[in-house]
Amino acid sequence: MGEMCEGQGCEAMGPGTLVVCVGYRGEGFSGFAEQPGQRTVAGELRHALQTALRRPVELACAGRTDAGVSALAQYVSVPLAPGEGELAGHRLWSSLVALTPDDVSVRGIYRAAPGFSARFDATSRAYRYRIACGPARPVMAWDHAWWLRSSELDVDAMNRAARPLLGEHDFASFCKASSAQLLRQDGRSTSRFLSRVEVSRVTEAGEDLVAVDVEGNAFLHNMVRAITGTLVEVGRGHRDAAWVSSALEARDRRAAGPTAPARGLTFESVSYPQGALVPWE
Repeated sequence: MGEMCEGQGCEAMGPGTLVVCVGYRGEGFSGFAEQPGQRTVAGELRHALQTALRRPVELACAGRTDAGVSALAQYVSVPLAPGEGELAGHRLWSSLVALTPDDVSVRGIYRAAPGFSARFDATSRAYRYRIACGPARPVMAWDHAWWLRSSELDVDAMNRAARPLLGEHDFASFCKASSAQLLRQDGRSTSRFLSRVEVSRVTEAGEDLVAVDVEGNAFLHNMVRAITGTLVEVGRGHRDAAWVSSALEARDRRAAGPTAPARGLTFESVSYPQGALVPWE
């Protein structure tokens, strides 16, 4: 991230916005969004922020994740109250690290202009879905990969099948059916723009995995997991590559493949306009 301002320029911004970059291991959470009686990432962050700032806070996040989904770089924004802009960034960061549990990592804190939203100011979001193939259980990737016990995947066929998904389309076939229905009832679109859908073989911590990388402007409920489950059907040889294009055109969740398990999905990164975030030091 480039710097937006220095010295008196930053002071002129007023209280502005606190932006926190967090990672988390999804296994122990019922997703990001707060739910009564459930342990959630937002609940843990709210507790930490309210304790550090000594006041109630309202959070906005770059993308809510489902139960079991992990994140490397999720961004959360909180409007600052008068006087909070004078806090020492390193002390605030240290406080948030101390106040969060072991399965949450506060990876950095930033300043942004007043009115900044981690959700609405994001220009793109990127996910990686990890798959471990073969009879041996994954070791290091156990809690963040889908283990296909006896399957080998045709990565080239999966890449061919993914090409029609690039660009702007109605992705209703890759959205949880009940969520798509609610969007339609509210007059909202199920169209999204994908700039990257790529399947590759990777080695992480000494283990060979298949990675499905998806990047776009925004995502529907279960969209990446539905895309992955559909591409895996092709990779297993159960469907041909042309089937994915037909499923996309159907705009019907029943036309596409199964939803891949949550544990294999990681929210990898978010992009913002150049200079929107300034490290809080």
